[in-house]
Amino acid sequence: MFSVRRPGIARLAAATLATGLVAAAAIALAGPAAAEEITQNSGGASATLGRLAIHDTVTIQETGGRQWQAQAGLFEMAVQPGGAIQTYCIDLRTPARQGTEYKEVGWDQSSLHNNADAGKIRWILQNSFPQVNDLAALARKVGADKLTEGTAAAGTQAAIWHFSDKVKAVPTDGNARKLATYLEKEAKNLKEPGASLKLDPPSVAGAPGGRLGPVTVTTNAAKASVTLAAGAPAGVKVVDKAGKPVTDVTNGAQIFFDVPAGTADGTTSLTVQADTTVPIGRAFVSETKSQTLILAGTSTSTVSAQTGAAWAKKGPIPALSVEKNCAKGGLDITAANKGDEDFTFELKGLKYTIPAGASKSVTIPVAEDQAYDFTITGPNGFRKTFKGVLDCKTASPAPSEPPAPQPSPASAGGTTTGGSTTGTTGGGDLAETGGSSATPLIAGVAVVLVVVGGGAVFMLRQRKSIGS
Repeated sequence: MFSVRRPGIARLAAATLATGLVAAAAIALAGPAAAEEITQNSGGASATLGRLAIHDTVTIQETGGRQWQAQAGLFEMAVQPGGAIQTYCIDLRTPARQGTEYKEVGWDQSSLHNNADAGKIRWILQNSFPQVNDLAALARKVGADKLTEGTAAAGTQAAIWHFSDKVKAVPTDGNARKLATYLEKEAKNLKEPGASLKLDPPSVAGAPGGRLGPVTVTTNAAKASVTLAAGAPAGVKVVDKAGKPVTDVTNGAQIFFDVPAGTADGTTSLTVQADTTVPIGRAFVSETKSQTLILAGTSTSTVSAQTGAAWAKKGPIPALSVEKNCAKGGLDITAANKGDEDFTFELKGLKYTIPAGASKSVTIPVAEDQAYDFTITGPNGFRKTFKGVLDCKTASPAPSEPPAPQPSPASAGGTTTGGSTTGTTGGGDLAETGGSSATPLIAGVAVVLVVVGGGAVFMLRQRKSIGS
């Protein structure tokens, strides 16, 4: 979605990111590991936001009579390392920028986590453009004279905003209005689609001389490849539950790290990769503050997921993971102790002890729109980095702020012909709506987690520096 801009807020947001108000910090863990950095990978598709490719105009009607216009339609996104997808917006008032990196996530990690109408959005996606690409038949079905790609995209986006942002979005084109009205009236709640690829858990640990795991593979692909990280210690391999080496897996497979006895304390990781189609209706979120998107169309794309492993002969051996928890408004840090000694840490003044063989999850509160960037480190080079933005809500309107001028067509991504856009965008904000000041720009959090003796101390400081 591309819509009206607030240049001052855009510059402020850019400055916030550029000056790095979010401080990186470290969590020190008891337990040995090898010198290897493992970056968080929740699994699934990773894509780069491109241009608003197909769109038309809608009018957003706010309570109190205020109105403003937005360009509504389909984004193009490039999947890394291969594939292409199309997405609609499910966060009307939040800016989006070309070149932003996005990750596929479940609804529980997006603004749909508490939306009772999320399933209706998926129904709209499956029963309108581009999944329904016979526009003549679609027009007849909704009682319209004619639909172009642009007007069909605008009508579809307007109906989605009705359920995602709870606004009245009225397409300028009369036929697009008929499509939007039909979709809003007929939409039914469908179940959330499954992940294209996911590994659970994202981290395992244990002692050498056995198999670490299991790691369960969930995927809609017919087959996925398994690769052990380069530089893994000699003798370490990926096996199935029978102990046989694994190079390919299917949905539901359980795999393990086989670490021979006598292997020096260390870490490694494995990557599972597949070529598949990402299910329509999967949410896409960014590690920076950027508009949340939802999948509307896809080619065959390359998806991947990663799981790490750590092992040691004795002492506490933590396996760690971090996941957004939109329901609780924070991050869940899960530590499983696979060692033979207690693992103790402090979090915000509270001490937690995880006995050998047990696990515990702790939720760190993070403000909405607040960035986090922290690294988990330990002896012998153990290192995990987690970063992102807690973006769990759609932005609210700013009733006191008048609408901004309509942006130039060049900003929206080329020239408009027959209701659809062609050409190449020039970068910058792809979407920034008239309610920009209603999106709080809360930044400046330092998550500090430092070593204390042979255990770990978790300390969190949150600092709000900018708001509206």
